[in-house]
Amino acid sequence: MRRHVVPLPLWLIALNASAGGHFDVDDAFTLDPGQCQYEAWYGRFGSEPVTDIHLGPACRVGPVELSVNIDRYSVPQLYGVVLGPQVKWTWFGQGAESRLAAAVSVGLSADVTHGGYTGGQVVLPVSWRAFDSLWIHANIGADWSTVTGERTGRGGLQGEFALNDKWSLMFERFRAFGFWTSRVGARYSITPLISVDVTAARSDVVGSPRVYVIGLNHEFKAP
Repeated sequence: MRRHVVPLPLWLIALNASAGGHFDVDDAFTLDPGQCQYEAWYGRFGSEPVTDIHLGPACRVGPVELSVNIDRYSVPQLYGVVLGPQVKWTWFGQGAESRLAAAVSVGLSADVTHGGYTGGQVVLPVSWRAFDSLWIHANIGADWSTVTGERTGRGGLQGEFALNDKWSLMFERFRAFGFWTSRVGARYSITPLISVDVTAARSDVVGSPRVYVIGLNHEFKAP
């Protein structure tokens, strides 16, 4: 088994990130009543590549958003599947005109192919519309790793700047599993309900490779 060639912070983040899609800083909003969505992405890093393929369907159920996170990860000579449920509740500022919102998100995860620890995550996201074109998202919370079982704090900030009705730029700086990481990216809205993200991230750990991710988001009316 060659899993130890993977830098530990990026390995942990790849297997446990679920706060805001493949972004590690989540916004404080949930789907509108009667709406569903799916998030899908592909991530890769390292010269002996670590990959993660993710599918995350979600629907608004009453006052909360319920989702399931399914990830297939692989490193040389090893692969597995991590899955688990997640619930998110926007308890303040859910309205479309709100400039300030707050939520709580709780998720569980388990590596169903290799056993090990049941992981989890609790996040308190806050979103502030500083300008018409700029959202600031802040998170504080904790992770329970499916790799080590250790509980660690997490937190970070993200800026989301809309260039126009099609293009947005994002930058986030966050701490998870004891390590700081930065991510930059762009989002293109194909329609108001379908968008594509492309991002790159890197940990502060010396020698860590960049993580590249491409993602698809699609919102639709519940059947």
